[in-house]
Amino acid sequence: MNTQSQIEFDKIKEMWENLAVTDAAKEKIRGLSFYLDERELRKQQKDTTEGKKLMEQLGMPPLQNLTEIKAILTASEKGDCLTPYQLERVEKVLVVIRRLKDYLQKGKQFENPLAYYEENLDDKRELRDEIVRQIRNGAVDDYASKELEQIRNRMLKCDEQMKQKAEQIMRSHSSCMADRYCTLRNGRLCVPVRKECKLKIAGSVIDKSSTGSTLFIEPSAIARYYEEIQMLKIDEENEIYRILYTLTAMTAEAAPIIAENSRVMEKLDFIFSKGKLSMDLNASEPSINTERRIVLKDARHPLMDQKESVPLQFEIGDSIRGIVITGPNTGGKTVAMKTVMLNCIMAQCGLHVTCRQAEICMNQSYLCDIGDGQNLADNLSTFSAHMKNVLFVLREVSDQSFVIMDELGSGTDPAEGMGIAIAILEELKKSGALFLVTTHYPQVKEYAAEESELINARMTFDRETLKPTYQMVLGEAGESCAFFIADRLGMPNAMLRTAICAAYGKDAVMRYQFQKEDIMPEKKPAGKIAKIRKSKGRPAVKTVYQRGDSVMVYPDQKIGIVCEPVNEKGVLRVQLPGKKIWINHKRVKLHVAAAELYPDDYDFSIVFDTVENRKIRHEMQRKYTEKTIRCEE
Repeated sequence: MNTQSQIEFDKIKEMWENLAVTDAAKEKIRGLSFYLDERELRKQQKDTTEGKKLMEQLGMPPLQNLTEIKAILTASEKGDCLTPYQLERVEKVLVVIRRLKDYLQKGKQFENPLAYYEENLDDKRELRDEIVRQIRNGAVDDYASKELEQIRNRMLKCDEQMKQKAEQIMRSHSSCMADRYCTLRNGRLCVPVRKECKLKIAGSVIDKSSTGSTLFIEPSAIARYYEEIQMLKIDEENEIYRILYTLTAMTAEAAPIIAENSRVMEKLDFIFSKGKLSMDLNASEPSINTERRIVLKDARHPLMDQKESVPLQFEIGDSIRGIVITGPNTGGKTVAMKTVMLNCIMAQCGLHVTCRQAEICMNQSYLCDIGDGQNLADNLSTFSAHMKNVLFVLREVSDQSFVIMDELGSGTDPAEGMGIAIAILEELKKSGALFLVTTHYPQVKEYAAEESELINARMTFDRETLKPTYQMVLGEAGESCAFFIADRLGMPNAMLRTAICAAYGKDAVMRYQFQKEDIMPEKKPAGKIAKIRKSKGRPAVKTVYQRGDSVMVYPDQKIGIVCEPVNEKGVLRVQLPGKKIWINHKRVKLHVAAAELYPDDYDFSIVFDTVENRKIRHEMQRKYTEKTIRCEE
């Protein structure tokens, strides 16, 4: 049974997780369950309070996700050479640690205990300064060392001399040049020489144009500069690696301290995330006890709008172990139970509660049965699902449990459901647990009124507006108000009399005060269903056309010969010049009857069949053949 999901505590944890910055804090929140150690719980509540106070005084703390830095520290300790990018990440973490130290240092003026975590942070200023001095924009800076500066200066000088030499060659051999600019080809500085002047420029051919008319030659005078630059690049690379390995060694040396800084930051992130949630929910610190007593003043459901939520007053414990809540549907019974359990489980997770004032006891377990639980896949009806959950609760319950159950005994025969509801209450009472249940059964209300350690409670209802007020009144049994609501919404008095008589007998009908006169409402005329009229058969075609009739085809007014007579759909086939068409009989008119055009035994295949088909037909009359007559489309 997933109690956290049923009472929507998983949504509270999701809000809480989104307020954390580091992955470690988020993971801890996801896996957190309520604390069973009183000392630890009181410490967690104190941390939440101090974290909230510090943020109210100094604003949000400077925090950063540290997942990436852990992998970097591991690499440095293995002896891998860190890249400039990785070293910049180290520097950024050290900057955040420096800012967090400053933030906590300011908190000491308020004597906040959390501020003294500052003493556990070391920003490793020497390492941070070295990285800032030597690494810039994802690369080793020119001024990281004097040797690197000299190497790069010599490289720039060689590059400039190489370009000047190339321009000098181009000026002195301008007639041989195919263009006025030198260019880089395959990393070499080349001059564009016309193919026919190849032998006039001493050097190596590096590339040629797509047409082959231009050769890109690296002059011999330039090659020595190129070779010098390549040697300088080797020196540069060696110096860069020396610098990076030096910074990596410094990082590896500082890795344990940075890792400890990370653990402190993640711990503070978890604490501050609780304070942030308290600020967002406008919550307050509860008082914790182990004496099985819960008192909530002006409690709110943490997921409801603070402006619209009606404060709830609630108390259980001492001589009262169970509360039976009654009242009309949509009266807020389920919301009230969830509000109580949510605030209790939040408090036991070290969070503040959405109450003006709260006294909450520690519980060993939280058990609930809310919702109909119907599941077609598992073949569970509403009653079956309820009973499955109820039996689980009764197996797990103890004198240190807090239990809530909705619509006790519902989903089956009312008489049997009432009996089951009372049996469940008996078992819960024997267990010694604290419990809240809702019901509509009058017998259960009477049972709660007579039994010790049980008490009735009702959710109030505004009879004028027909809206719930979401206020719980302890010590009084509520009414479902079903007849009153139905009366106000317009149910005829005759129907109400029948319902009241069936429920409470004839005497109850006499006592009931109807809200309106006994007038049956007039029924509004409803639209009639228009049925499809069944056809009695198609009307006979007035004009019957015979094969061979000459007809006029409209609207083209062309003369044709009937190939096939009218079928049951009123369509016939007509031979026109060069083609045959299907056409409705209403679009043709008899021109000359076949009897006037052809003798009685006339062979119409001469007119309508192809020569090939006629030959095949005659052949079929004389002997067996595998040929087939091809029908026209």
